[in-house]
Amino acid sequence: MKKILYIIMILSGIISLTGCLDGLDQFPKTETTSGNVYNKAENYKMVLAKLYASFVLSGQGKGTIDPDISSNSGYDYMRSYFNLQECSTEDIAFTWIEGDNMTGIAYIGWDANDLWVSDFYYRAYYTIALCNELLRNSTDGKISGFTSQEQSDIRSYKLEARFLRALAYSHVLDLYGQGPFVTEENPVGAFIPVAYNSTELYDFITKELMDISEQMSLPSDIEYGRASSGAALSLLAKVQLNAGVYLGTSKYNECLETCKKIIGMGYSIEPQYAKLFNADNHKRTNEIIFPLCVDAAHTSTFGATTYIICGAVSMTSDYMNAEDYGVVSGWSMFRARGELVDLFPEGDTRGMFFTEGQQKYLDVMTNENNGYYVTKWTNLTDEGLAASNTADGVNTDYPMFRLADIYLMAAECVARGASGMSLTEATALINKLRERAYGDNSGNIDESELTPDFILNERGRELYWECTRRTDLIRYGLFTSSSYIWQWKGGVKDGKGVDSKYNIYPIPESDLSANPNLSNKNY
Repeated sequence: MKKILYIIMILSGIISLTGCLDGLDQFPKTETTSGNVYNKAENYKMVLAKLYASFVLSGQGKGTIDPDISSNSGYDYMRSYFNLQECSTEDIAFTWIEGDNMTGIAYIGWDANDLWVSDFYYRAYYTIALCNELLRNSTDGKISGFTSQEQSDIRSYKLEARFLRALAYSHVLDLYGQGPFVTEENPVGAFIPVAYNSTELYDFITKELMDISEQMSLPSDIEYGRASSGAALSLLAKVQLNAGVYLGTSKYNECLETCKKIIGMGYSIEPQYAKLFNADNHKRTNEIIFPLCVDAAHTSTFGATTYIICGAVSMTSDYMNAEDYGVVSGWSMFRARGELVDLFPEGDTRGMFFTEGQQKYLDVMTNENNGYYVTKWTNLTDEGLAASNTADGVNTDYPMFRLADIYLMAAECVARGASGMSLTEATALINKLRERAYGDNSGNIDESELTPDFILNERGRELYWECTRRTDLIRYGLFTSSSYIWQWKGGVKDGKGVDSKYNIYPIPESDLSANPNLSNKNY
């Protein structure tokens, strides 16, 4: 039986981790160690940069060159996360099902050996390990030899590392419902981590976020791309919103209070929806609370927003031109299933679809002419120019948290009976989003229309292809049930309900064999 091994290594001054997927035959590429990385205060910020980059890069080189960890595909955190959160829902029709090993995900029929289930799992724990190593080297004793300003800076980095670790753990909680639990208090080397269930993960994540949100920099006081107190509170609200799934007990009052704190921090709605998803979206700090930064020069990736943008552009259509979206060529990875398109009534400009030469519904999942292409994401500047060459990736950042989602969460809590905000106030928040979508008040709703079901549909319209849909459908009890079906759900054209075990992904078989503390219920 394999023994689990979490090995922390430093490659070229930046932390890396090699997981035990194929045995223990993997070695550091240099002789650099944490001892000589953390002996200089300026290196701490470089390590912090690696923590952020771990969400969008697969390794030290472009694309999949020189990957940080051994895995079955080698792609980055966000490519795997997007697949697990979106491609299993009505948001995505996936083209290269067999070639990309997406059959299980696209048809909701995966098992504990699924490539993407495994890849994301190890990516998440890689990021957690990076965060733990920085925290392990940021104690008062470790940094006592630095100047007072350097110590202050490192303590700020430490808070950000705790946030990023909580973010990765929140994804483990949401996707797997359990997982190994490792912090900076655990030893480096071979050991078998304890397993935390969903309640234990929820408690750890929420306590961490409540603590650090009081200490982190305000949104106005931190450089772009780094996490502020607003980011910590946004993650807290998202976890609290789904407490009923994780704990069996809802926390809508708590979620609403957290949302109100964020709303009071001075953010505002960006007037033009499309500009939140273009190559100049780094200018939208009024609405984008926390982005993952992507650009062709410094964070070249085949995942993250490169994957979303190039994947949504056809490489065979006689009608669709890649340059119209700021890329050199499309990948024809995915289109929208018809049920997503049907969410948008006439006049709602958030429904951004390319329809020429395409049919709305899917006779065949893999037929590129079945399903509309989604044009929400682009690599265009505000002036409509291509921001970069796709050979080096795109320049569009990924908005992990934005104010519109906070409005929607607050309104859902009110619609579900939370106290602390009136129905009138909650309806006004939603109408701000709808006035942006319609260009006037013609799409506004009244208080009687603000129901949980309306909010689910509105979330589908506002947040499609932003890695929320699977989680939302599970919260509403609709992801696996037969009460809501879409084409090819369950692997049949007309769709069908599937086993409720698919509400969570299984721990990969490779880790089950390595850690006897873990087990998969029903898999």
